[in-house]
Amino acid sequence: MSQDISEFVTASGELLGFGEPTHLEPCFGQVRNELVFQLAGLGFRSVALETDRVAALRVDAFVRQGVGSLDEAMAGGFSHGFGEVAANRELVSWLRDYNAARPADQQLAFHGFDASLETMSAPSPRPYLDHAREYLQLDLDLAPLVGADDQWSRTEAVIDPASSIGATPAADSLRVIADDLLIALYARAPELIAATSRDEWQQSETYLTAALGILRYHKECARVEADQGLRIARLSSLRDALMAQNLLAVRALETRRGPTFVFAHNTHLQRNQNTWQFGDTDVTLASAGAILSTLLDDRYTFVAGSLGRSRTIGLEEPAPGTYESHLQRSTPTSWSLTPAAATPEGTTRTDPTPQQGYFPLTAATIKGADAILHLSD
Repeated sequence: MSQDISEFVTASGELLGFGEPTHLEPCFGQVRNELVFQLAGLGFRSVALETDRVAALRVDAFVRQGVGSLDEAMAGGFSHGFGEVAANRELVSWLRDYNAARPADQQLAFHGFDASLETMSAPSPRPYLDHAREYLQLDLDLAPLVGADDQWSRTEAVIDPASSIGATPAADSLRVIADDLLIALYARAPELIAATSRDEWQQSETYLTAALGILRYHKECARVEADQGLRIARLSSLRDALMAQNLLAVRALETRRGPTFVFAHNTHLQRNQNTWQFGDTDVTLASAGAILSTLLDDRYTFVAGSLGRSRTIGLEEPAPGTYESHLQRSTPTSWSLTPAAATPEGTTRTDPTPQQGYFPLTAATIKGADAILHLSD
């Protein structure tokens, strides 16, 4: 048992993933911040959170260059409501203070690795395509193809295949255009970077990659499935694939500066794949962590989050014999890190409710983890 993250940092590690088992228990964000403080002293040079990658550019500009204010960074730099989380505000404020006294090569960068995608909503690709079109200085009118933004963002466009715009000729054309713009961005890289900067070029690449991801997501929304649950599972799988792609892109940017600390829900970062059950059918879909561990091998480290009890979400003491109860008994402080291989045999707890958003530890998650961070109370 330890609170020293350095025991789980390896010489070959590039991505250190820290999962939380629920988004609703704020103490995981507070522990995450403590770990970031430790990792900054161990050579880590970037933090990546489960939030929109394009929006996070605003946070990075604030923490590294002092662009805008803390309030502006929190209001416009996060998706999924994470800008309202107190621990996130504390982290962004600390990153700005930390960076202000350091040269660029020693500063901590901030990244998002998600997109503004949910099972009930997905945005219009317009602002992403417009940004790239303007950067490339192309006389290209996308308005007739994009149409009104709300035809993309309305709930029906995601949950009802018949109402989705994702498989229309206009959407197909936009996907081709976005791909062509991305190729043009690379073909003209020497000219564009000389006229602007590498940072501006990379931002445009981020916008275009996001546009393609959004367009692919909308196309998947238009796919007809016999079971609504299976449809949601496929959307979640596509989102995880995009997360993995974004994290690999983050590593391409950060590889010379140092490792990256990643924070997200366990289900996104775990090495084991996600299994969805529909009647008598089991569907296995790759999480972002499963993709990353396959591609990066020992360069990816995963710490699974575990929770004993929580008054905030109404989670009671774990039943005897469960993995969490074993960790609960052996955790001498409010939280501690344990090698996953040292976790005693147990059972999966069954008391959490869907409203708590808590995904209990399973044998597969523990087997695929390097360590368990258990929060007792």
